[in-house]
Amino acid sequence: MKLSDIVCSDAIVARLKAKQRDEAIRELVGVLGKSGKIPKDSVDAVSKLVIKRENEASTGIGKGVAVPHVKSADISEPVAAVGCSAEGIDFASLDKQPVYSVILLVSPTNNPDRHLQAMETVFRNLQKDDFRRFLRQAQTSKEIVEIIADADGDGME
Repeated sequence: MKLSDIVCSDAIVARLKAKQRDEAIRELVGVLGKSGKIPKDSVDAVSKLVIKRENEASTGIGKGVAVPHVKSADISEPVAAVGCSAEGIDFASLDKQPVYSVILLVSPTNNPDRHLQAMETVFRNLQKDDFRRFLRQAQTSKEIVEIIADADGDGME
């Protein structure tokens, strides 16, 4: 599975308006709704699910990255939105540092294997210093799409 198989290019926000964690989650779930990847009438419910999950345990994994994720019966394939914050957002990360890059993943409830594959793909890329650095430096959605394409081609180490 490639990152571009998961990330919706219409659900990339190069500069999140949100300053707080829950706002960022709502903003990213909202762009997934606008892109048609999750039903518009499910946006509020999915946002609440992600926030509930985040309240149980932070998905701020450190190094300026968070991967909020949830399973939903409203979708059939894993889908992700990407958001970047120049100022940083407090996700109560493991390293106590702000988050600059958020990859929000929504997976179908009836296919746990696809969810695990999607998570593995996201984490494999986030382990790469170049990927994290380029993502944080990106100024436009187009640049983020190119970074993801480069990562899929394994051009980053």
